[in-house]
Amino acid sequence: MAKILVVDDQRNMRTTLALMLRGAGHDVDEAEDGDVACEKVVEDSYDLVLTDLKMGATDGMAVLRHAREKSPLTEVIVMTAYGTIESAVEAMRVGAHDYIQKPFAEEALLVKVEKALEKRQLAGEVSVMAAEFRDRYKFENIIGRSQAIRDVLGRIVRIAPTPATVLITGESGTGKELVAKAIHANSLRSERPFVSVNCAAISETLLESELFGHVRGAFTGAVSSRKGLFEEANGGTFFFDEIAETPPSFQAKLLRAIQEGEVRRLGDNKTFHVDVRIIAATNKDLKASIEAKEFREDLYYRLNVARFVLPPLRERLEDVPLLVEHFVQKAATKMRRHVQLGEGVLDYLCRYHYPGNIRELENLIEQGVALAIEGVIRLDDIIPPELQSSMRPKHEPPRSLQEVVDRAEREAITAVLEEVEGNKERAAEMLGLSSTTLWRKMKRLDVVYPS
Repeated sequence: MAKILVVDDQRNMRTTLALMLRGAGHDVDEAEDGDVACEKVVEDSYDLVLTDLKMGATDGMAVLRHAREKSPLTEVIVMTAYGTIESAVEAMRVGAHDYIQKPFAEEALLVKVEKALEKRQLAGEVSVMAAEFRDRYKFENIIGRSQAIRDVLGRIVRIAPTPATVLITGESGTGKELVAKAIHANSLRSERPFVSVNCAAISETLLESELFGHVRGAFTGAVSSRKGLFEEANGGTFFFDEIAETPPSFQAKLLRAIQEGEVRRLGDNKTFHVDVRIIAATNKDLKASIEAKEFREDLYYRLNVARFVLPPLRERLEDVPLLVEHFVQKAATKMRRHVQLGEGVLDYLCRYHYPGNIRELENLIEQGVALAIEGVIRLDDIIPPELQSSMRPKHEPPRSLQEVVDRAEREAITAVLEEVEGNKERAAEMLGLSSTTLWRKMKRLDVVYPS
């Protein structure tokens, strides 16, 4: 039994289709127009949407596009009237599974429905193991309400069901592996393995053997043949973390494996076909690595098909309260404790600059939960008093207009002094000040520059 949504603004047609599909053993919902259909697609999970093309303001094409965006695994069949085949072809180009022209026989419709459901089952039904994986790495684990995070989630929804190779860039601790796992968990490969390797953690001599495998006697210590991680990931997703840490010699072999879909174990003459989706991540500027001859340009373009750029936490501080709540609950559950934040803790955390990004915030919270006394996390539990001054938030907002002016003058004077290498007379001239005025401002604003 499948869950099907029938969309048609003609009541008789809609009711007849619903009865027909229920008679075939399916669970059927009805929508009298495109707007209702779009709402239902968001509220419920459907295996198939059967929609008329010609309706009101929100027509069948709008329903199709909405379904593809909000529920990529849902199949869509469009119904067309005579003379609108062009619209049906356009619908299939957008992503419809099939179309059927009115009037049609019940048998013809049921055949198309069953074929669509077979495709849905092969593409999207998940095993118990895959369901556990999806629960663990569902979108709710990517916490945030900022526009940056909404953009990331939107791209995951669109890209996950496709076979596109993905490149994820961002500073350490921004959640690159979490995004990779979310892409896999919501892809058509979710039933198959997700294999991850940290390229920086494996020596150059072992990297090729780990990924491609080896045969007995391929090198000293190879006492038996071993399957590589690429073969282990066959049918699934392979995640290369810190891809920029691989040597150029290995990059050439990796490029061939990606292009040809074949790997060769060390010491073997045979090649093995592998069907693997590649997701790579790095915290480095790959363009700079290419210029420095440390990363192959052809591999970069092979990887850079679908790009995710994860922002550092300091650029989305509005997400900190949600992240703090999530990490407190997670750590408290792990340690079987009931805790809450003490006075001033959340305020501090919402203004701190986080050089270690989300990973640093999670570590701070876990430490705070562990050290909390009487169920209250104090600022001292997260950051020792002797370090609080040196770790003061860099983005603390000014409290007055004078502070804004002082900050601007301090930055301008410092920048000019650096430009003239500390020549105060030249700096005063460039700033349009007398030497005495510049000296007084430097003293008042606590600007220190070597003579």
